[in-house]
Amino acid sequence: MPDLILKSRRVVCPEGIREAVLVIREGRLADILPFGSEVAGPVTDVGDHAILPGVIDPHVHINEPGRTDWEGFDTATRAALAGGLTTLVDMPLNSAPVTTSAAHLAMKRAATKGQLHANVGFWGGVVPGNAGEIEGLIAAGVLGFKAFLTHSGIDDFPNASEADLRRVMPLLARHRLPLLVHCELSAEGGEGPQGNPRAYANYLASRPKSWEDEAVALMIRLCEEFDCPTHIVHLSSANAIAPLAAAKARGLPLTVETAQHYLYFNAEGIADGQTQFKCAPPIREKANNDQLWAALQAGIIDFVATDHSPAPPALKQLVSGDFGTAWGGIASLQLALPVLWTGARQRGATLSDLAQWLSEHPARLIGQGHQKGRIAVGYDADLVVVNSEKSFVVREEMLQHKHKVSPYICQELWGVVAQTFLKGQLVYQHQPPAFTHLNQGELLTR
Repeated sequence: MPDLILKSRRVVCPEGIREAVLVIREGRLADILPFGSEVAGPVTDVGDHAILPGVIDPHVHINEPGRTDWEGFDTATRAALAGGLTTLVDMPLNSAPVTTSAAHLAMKRAATKGQLHANVGFWGGVVPGNAGEIEGLIAAGVLGFKAFLTHSGIDDFPNASEADLRRVMPLLARHRLPLLVHCELSAEGGEGPQGNPRAYANYLASRPKSWEDEAVALMIRLCEEFDCPTHIVHLSSANAIAPLAAAKARGLPLTVETAQHYLYFNAEGIADGQTQFKCAPPIREKANNDQLWAALQAGIIDFVATDHSPAPPALKQLVSGDFGTAWGGIASLQLALPVLWTGARQRGATLSDLAQWLSEHPARLIGQGHQKGRIAVGYDADLVVVNSEKSFVVREEMLQHKHKVSPYICQELWGVVAQTFLKGQLVYQHQPPAFTHLNQGELLTR
């Protein structure tokens, strides 16, 4: 008997949206049958709700151990399930210690015990002086590595220089592991906002597009020199789109992500003092962000990831509204799918596009493209059922994040996550709101 049989008039498969019956055995998709097929066992019919592959977010700051008061594996993975996310990859910084050695990775893995409700993998970190730790981290199973080209905001994760990258990239090229790069090149520490610190325009001017553009140009050169898989995280400058497109056309092993907040919000709509919008790189003007959308739809930008980077409310400086001292990070993990779908549906994109941008293409980056990110026979039955034609207003009380500070509060979004399945087990349902079969997440390695 199958573990589960799901039926829908809108199953989002790689070849398109189809009516289908999904037969799940031992946590995998055993068969995809025509809609009217007779099958042995009870059938869960979700009607016109869409079934998509579970969302994969490879850019999340979970912050445990050491800064568990900022987030943590329990709250992050609960929020993930409530948003249809079945796999997360945790960034190597904001936890203490940072993930720059195999010993630190072991501490992070130990901290997941009894708290892993979704699948979680880890990026290792590249910082000055840790080139000797790279092979050990690879042997321990990290999915790739992350580096900053400007101050990360955390003093124990300093930015890497070009010389540091040159030491590490040949190793990663040999193992075919990606180097993820925060692309901003600045003077040491940057200048910070000039003038009124509450003015968003001043914060935006303090991190110009040129910082990103120069950093992207550097990474294109190094990617070509070392043939090292290189991934540009959270692209916000539209100026970099043309050189990235040219580099990809030359066949370089280069991929690019942007974040939901660069596609959903525009600088013109951010009032002074609204530090809940502070992130780095900053949210730019509408004309810029429209170009990001075009690049995503053209395939130049490969996918979208949240860069979920929460912090306690006091660190966001909500009272003072000071962009200079506020923590730079946006909490959005649970809202990844509806935020992107809200903008995508307005631009004529389809649920098939959404599945590529949130599941299939991120799965490739993290080395899981052979078993996750698609609704196909033999793949893991990590699935999300979505009422794509229903909207909701974001309220603090519905968020599972440890802290409820988010620029999406009071926004009307489209796409209600009705159910989330992990390896064929129902782990979350929207009505009535409930988590089931918790602690089913797995630690991912290459």
